[in-house]
This record gives sequence, structure tokens and C-alpha cells, in this order.
Amino acid sequence: MNAMEKNLSELDVVVVGGGVAGLSGALTLVRSRRSVVVVDSGEPRNAPAAAAHGLLSRDGIPPLELLKAGREEVAGYGGRIVSDRAVAARPVDGGFVVETEGGSSFTARRLLVTTGLADELPAIDGLRERWGRDVLHCPYCHGWEVRDLPIGVLATGPASMHQALLFRQLSPRVTYFPHTGPGPDAEQSERLAALGIAVADGEVAGLDVEDDRLAAVRLSSGVRVPVSALAVAPRFVARGGVLSGLGLTVVEHPMGVGMYVESDDSGLTGVPGVWVAGNVTDLMAGVPAAAAAGVRAAAAMNADLVATDADAAVAAYRKSAAGVADAR
Repeated sequence: MNAMEKNLSELDVVVVGGGVAGLSGALTLVRSRRSVVVVDSGEPRNAPAAAAHGLLSRDGIPPLELLKAGREEVAGYGGRIVSDRAVAARPVDGGFVVETEGGSSFTARRLLVTTGLADELPAIDGLRERWGRDVLHCPYCHGWEVRDLPIGVLATGPASMHQALLFRQLSPRVTYFPHTGPGPDAEQSERLAALGIAVADGEVAGLDVEDDRLAAVRLSSGVRVPVSALAVAPRFVARGGVLSGLGLTVVEHPMGVGMYVESDDSGLTGVPGVWVAGNVTDLMAGVPAAAAAGVRAAAAMNADLVATDADAAVAAYRKSAAGVADAR
């Protein structure tokens, strides 16, 4: 029986999360004739963005269009896409059970979790509403689109100074907003000054928008600093709740940028048979890196299944050979 004709209770892999990491992993698996179900709640992190960048031959594609094409490709090879939210996972003999908000459950031999992360943003008036549009965090994802424009960098932590230097590469008009922090130290101030990066004085009170475009950062003093884009380094928190039933939890990232699920280079977690890929484990991965991680995890999972199946075949072969010998 073809692997894709198996009953859903005999799945090879359940993929939790249908972003680029999950769909890339699913595509790799179904092309290896693995039976796969992708459970996705339809809430991609990059949905507010107009375009995804840095993806070779697809630069500038709208994120939702990219995911639609990915779902169609997975389905074209026999994979199944389930529009639902996975709420729990638990181990069973030989695999795992994934339960959904809609009341469905799927049993599979292996589990790939690609649920991404949530961005924790500063509580500044108007900031969340502009997130992914002209409030940005990644110069490689959105920098070209704001080149030469007045750009603000909101200090939110240790990554903010580095962020200011990166955006200075893209525009000569950069302003650094210390906000509620202590401000840059002497060495940092010298670097900012040498690069012509202005430093605003005072706490940020909100953002001013004109004609549905960011126009200025408003300080608590009432001063308005004109900007067309604002770079913010959010705190990244992996969406790892579905893994709790397996004894896996999110932990603090060594760089202090948020919470993630630990894994090895292939995405294998501390629980045998459970892999993760994309932003749930690599907090700073962009679209191309997340897609590559999904492929890498899927290849490792397929190799693991191949080895397991070969071991089972050898055991059956030996038992059969022993039976023949006894009959003689």
C-alpha cells in the first residue's frame, strides 16, 4: 500500500504549524512518500507584511500568497492540510497524538512542531497597529524598502545599538530613541556620532500617522521627530505550548532576546521523535532560513523513519529465517 494511502491513524508525521518551515518540511516528507498531515490555525506571524523578501526567485511575494502556493504543493503530493489549532500533544506507543481545538486528533510516528513565535512589543500608543508595515525589526526583510528615508530606532534592549548600525547602512537619516532606558554609553555615543546618527532626548509617548503612513515619533515633551519607519527589536517568545504535554518547555535564549525551544542542528528536541523548525527554535530566522530549517528537519525525520523501518525489517527477516531453520 502506498504511504499516502494509509489510514490517518497510521500517519508518519504530523506537522503542527503551516508557515514556511512547516510547509517546507511537509513538502520534503511527502516527496519521500511519507504520509503527512499539517495542522495550521491560519495565523502567520508575517501576515501584516506586504511582502516577503530575500527568498531567491520569489523576492517580494506577499506572505499569504507564498503560503497558499506552499499548501497547494504539499496537497499536490498527497499531504493533507487541516485548518485547525493544535492544542495538545502526548506520547503513545510508537508515536504521538495531537489533539485540536476543533475536536480532532491525529496519531503519527513522528512530530514536527513549527508554531513560530509571538512578538512582545513595547506598550507605545499606535505601535502595534503599524507592526509589519512601517514599524519593523529586520533590515534584511524590509530595509531596502525604507532606504534613504528618515528611520527611527527604538531602544528596547541589547540588540538596539546593533540595529541602529544596520539601518544606518540603509539610510543617512537615522535617529536613535533611548526611550525609557539609560541611553547610550560614552563608547556607543561616539559610534553614533561618528556615523551621523542623532539621539533623541526623552521618552517616546506615541506615533503620529498621516494618510495611513507613519509620520513621526512623538516624545512625552510634545516634540515630534519625523520618521517614515521605526525599527523595534521585540522580545521573541516561542509558541511552544503544544509541547508541554511532552515535557518540553520554552527556555530563555542565551542572547537574551526571548524564549525558545531547544534543539540540535537538525531540529531534534530532547524528546525522541519530536523535531522543531523555524522561529519556535530559531528566534531570528527569516523566511529563507525558516524554510531551510523545515527541509533539514524533514530530512532528519525521514532518515530516522528509514532506519526504524530497516531495523523492523531485519528483525522480521531474522525471525522468519529462524522459523525456516527450525522447520528443517
